Amino acid sequence: MTETMQAEHSKRQLIKGWFALSRLPFHIVGILPFLLGTILACRIAKAFNPEVFFLGICGVILIMLSTYHSGEYFDRKEDALSAVSHKNPFAGGSRAIPVGGMPHFIPLWTGVVSLLAAAAIGVILQFAYRTGPWTLVLGCLGALPGFFYSTEPVRLVKRGVGELFIGFCYGWLPVAAAYYIQTGTIEPVIHWIGLPIGFSIFNVILINEFPDYEADMATGKKNLLYRIGKARGKALYVALALLTCLTMALSPLWGVPFRVIFFFIPFGLIALFIVRAMLRNLHDDPAKLELLCGLTIAVNMGTSLSYIMAYI
Repeated sequence: MTETMQAEHSKRQLIKGWFALSRLPFHIVGILPFLLGTILACRIAKAFNPEVFFLGICGVILIMLSTYHSGEYFDRKEDALSAVSHKNPFAGGSRAIPVGGMPHFIPLWTGVVSLLAAAAIGVILQFAYRTGPWTLVLGCLGALPGFFYSTEPVRLVKRGVGELFIGFCYGWLPVAAAYYIQTGTIEPVIHWIGLPIGFSIFNVILINEFPDYEADMATGKKNLLYRIGKARGKALYVALALLTCLTMALSPLWGVPFRVIFFFIPFGLIALFIVRAMLRNLHDDPAKLELLCGLTIAVNMGTSLSYIMAYI
């Protein structure tokens, strides 16, 4: 292989590794709630500025990039162990560093750059587009917990509260922020809508910690599952899955169009299927656990989609 061919191969590997550690398919869990908030602004307040929407969605993506990239850097020890112990694509990071050969310092710097770029967008939205005095506050509520979810010395994930922040940052926050930058207010119904989305994304994080349990124990990554154990973790997952279904069923009482229930029925059935599987301890089988991890993401996306379809 010539030097030119080697350079081209290295370049392709670097690009491939960057896309892997960016985990682009997982951005949908943040984009859908933001889209929902924008649709609510259109339907309820009759407000929509396409430039504000474009900048806002770019800010959301940059915040998720900063979260994923910083996590890849600070979780590389656990991810290296997970790469050996299981092949679950929903846990253990992207494996771009331990397996793909990505230099470990790259995601740290790209994470910082993404965070700064998101901050610049927040400044533009608040002061150039005059989206409201709480614009930067709402942005910081998403950006800082995301970046410091894994980043030392804060590292929220090891303090047993990281999952709570994820539930907030991917649940209520993107819906409220999207609505706010279009209208300058936050509609009360958003507080209810954020509950099932928050419960379901919390469960995404929680079940994804099951495949990494041994690696996290070995490295002292004291996340929530590490602290409460698998038995209580299973009980918590079941409780939140049922709460997701319950809060969705009660949504019409808060002014959400009744048809949301019909849109959610298939995803509610999936949630109940997962609950049954967890109660039967099927998650102890790595292959079945991988399926349950994927279905949990489907429930989260389906929750947001059900609201979107109800308002469309």
